[in-house]
Amino acid sequence: MRTPHRLAPALALAFGAVAAACSRTPPAAAPAAMPPVPVTTATVAARDLPTVFEFLGRTEGSRDVEIRARVGGFLESRHFVEGSDVAAGDLLFQLDERPLRAQQAAAAADVLTAEARVEQAAREAKRLRPLVAEQAVSEREADDADAAERITRAELAAARARLQQLEVDLGYARVTAPIAGRIGRALRTEGSLVTPGDGLLTTLLQLDPIYARFQRTESQQRRLDDDVQNGRVRLPAGGFVVELHRRDGSLLLGGGRIDFVDGRLDASTGTIPMRASLPNPDRHVLAGQSVRVVLRGAVLADAISVPQRAVLEGPLGKQVMVVAPGDGQALVAQPRPIEVGDWIDLPGEGTDARQWIVTKGLRPGERVILDNLVKLGPGSPVVLAPVTKTPTESR
Repeated sequence: MRTPHRLAPALALAFGAVAAACSRTPPAAAPAAMPPVPVTTATVAARDLPTVFEFLGRTEGSRDVEIRARVGGFLESRHFVEGSDVAAGDLLFQLDERPLRAQQAAAAADVLTAEARVEQAAREAKRLRPLVAEQAVSEREADDADAAERITRAELAAARARLQQLEVDLGYARVTAPIAGRIGRALRTEGSLVTPGDGLLTTLLQLDPIYARFQRTESQQRRLDDDVQNGRVRLPAGGFVVELHRRDGSLLLGGGRIDFVDGRLDASTGTIPMRASLPNPDRHVLAGQSVRVVLRGAVLADAISVPQRAVLEGPLGKQVMVVAPGDGQALVAQPRPIEVGDWIDLPGEGTDARQWIVTKGLRPGERVILDNLVKLGPGSPVVLAPVTKTPTESR
């Protein structure tokens, strides 16, 4: 039996409704909220913090003496081991003394001759003076006798001066160490003929104390002056304590003081030359070593610092995550851009001893997140974890 034509649209709508009902899926359930991340925080506080200034420098001997011959002669012998330490007054070289001794003997004879002439002239003057009154001799003859006596006395003084000079020269035949220090390489060998000032015999270097030369740039000096004037930095009343460190940061020498600051700016480098003196009793620090010069004793007034592990590198620079209030009683993590200065080491802070000085971006009382930073994003819920070992200002 054929279906009437007018029922066809109704049957089509019915079948469409059934198909749509069969293909509809139930709505998806809402995703579960992420649980809060447990974090450890450090409370930001303003406090006085030690600060150091570091410069590259080079060591040099506190005294560097050139040993030269002061008299001429043949070099007879050497009395030191090259590269050894010598004391002040130790014999270094011996020149042949025989020519000088011969000249000394001749000069001594000249003195005796001059003394005899003085005595003779004195007797002659004494004899002639009374005869003038008796008109036995003229006044002129008596005056000539007095002049002759004065001339012979002058000749005696000159002869004694020559003898004294030769005695000094004879002492210079023994070349001794003027200071205590480390002797260098012998530059003239035995048998060489040396003349006064004719080349070096050797060098002598004093290593205790030892000097360290370094430079502070004009901009560094200006910034330090501004910080001191504005109260951000307090300089030590007794001056900086100077340390020398190796390039790897290990301590080389300590207990030094700045003993020279040049009053003239080096126009070629734009720096102010400076020098520190440090005790080097073992003489293990040598001249010419490249070192890091560390100046300690200054204080940053009311400074803010955060552990280095809390600082992240973002696209726009350094930042930290701070704890901020969320909805209701919840706490969330929020990124905070910061500006930092130098880093410092704070004894007693445990694993957080190395910290950044924060110059901008944080206020006292804020809480900086120290751990689980990779799990956090802006607005991530957090919960304060119990602290098993509380560093300074941490909670």
